Amino acid sequence: MKSIKLSLVAALLATTAVVSNVSASEVEVSANMALTSNYVWRGMTQSSNSPAVQGGVDLAYNGFYAGVWGSNVNFSSDVSMEADFYAGYAGEISGLSYDLGMIQYAYPTDTTASNFAEAYVSLGYDFKVASVSAMYYSGIKTDTINPENGYELGLSIPLPSDITLDATYGDYTNTGNYYSAGLTKTFGKFDVSIAYAAMDYDTAGTKTEDNIIATIGTSF
Repeated sequence: MKSIKLSLVAALLATTAVVSNVSASEVEVSANMALTSNYVWRGMTQSSNSPAVQGGVDLAYNGFYAGVWGSNVNFSSDVSMEADFYAGYAGEISGLSYDLGMIQYAYPTDTTASNFAEAYVSLGYDFKVASVSAMYYSGIKTDTINPENGYELGLSIPLPSDITLDATYGDYTNTGNYYSAGLTKTFGKFDVSIAYAAMDYDTAGTKTEDNIIATIGTSF
């Protein structure tokens, strides 16, 4: 996973204020863990084509949510950990789902050169035989980094035997076009997936990056 920092903090504090006024039984708490052969984000490896251990915790109340997610990465000898902090609001109107939020991508050992934030909005609709989604994300400029904007389109098709086919296409402005396709099979509380993901870089002479990724994950 990869807002102005103060805005994100304000959103988290607002969520905390809401939660403090309701009983614990009204707050949904969930967690997730995964082991993947390669941490790939928008078609680009974040773990130098090596395995990654990932996990996160989410709080939700009446449409509002906040959470944290982390993974090992391998950008250099100085950057080995990613921690994402996010908050937003999600709901549904006449079958049309929506999600508005902000996310801060933080790299604890490289606090100035790599950290950046995005605001995002997404829409989705489930046609039963298939569900579609569209997301627009906008990087928020700071004194040290000016992240790009982009969009992402998604398709998910349920298949027999608890198998799902997922496909994604995205355009990361001034970086390239990325896409992926994969199958996920559910075994009880575990999801096992295998996917192909690639990034076609805009820079002339830069080779397309592509990967086959195997992942096993669970949520509780």
